[in-house]
Amino acid sequence: MFPKVYRTIHTTAVAAIVDTRIGRQGEVSPTEQRPYITWQMVTGQPYENLSSAPGADFTTVQLDCYHATDAGAEQLAVAVRAALDSVLICNRVVLNRRDPDTKLYRVGMEADFIDQR
Repeated sequence: MFPKVYRTIHTTAVAAIVDTRIGRQGEVSPTEQRPYITWQMVTGQPYENLSSAPGADFTTVQLDCYHATDAGAEQLAVAVRAALDSVLICNRVVLNRRDPDTKLYRVGMEADFIDQR
């Protein structure tokens, strides 16, 4: 139900771009040093069965990669995708645009985490 997002995506390649500026539910302020990543849970459901309590949860997480340049946002998204791919987490790009409020380039991705309880 609460996937280990930070631990999963905070690889050497990602840290080289954002350091530790990865925050849940907008914990990274738009005025924070750039670039940065925010994430939030989009959906979640337990793997239910009739004989016992659920043994795992399936959670879809949205990760938003913000950068001052379009090329930088893409580079960051590629690094995040590689981190997710390395631990076999299915992911997809769902958003690629310039944010009207911050004027930063943003690549949004969804990732499907399956976590044992």
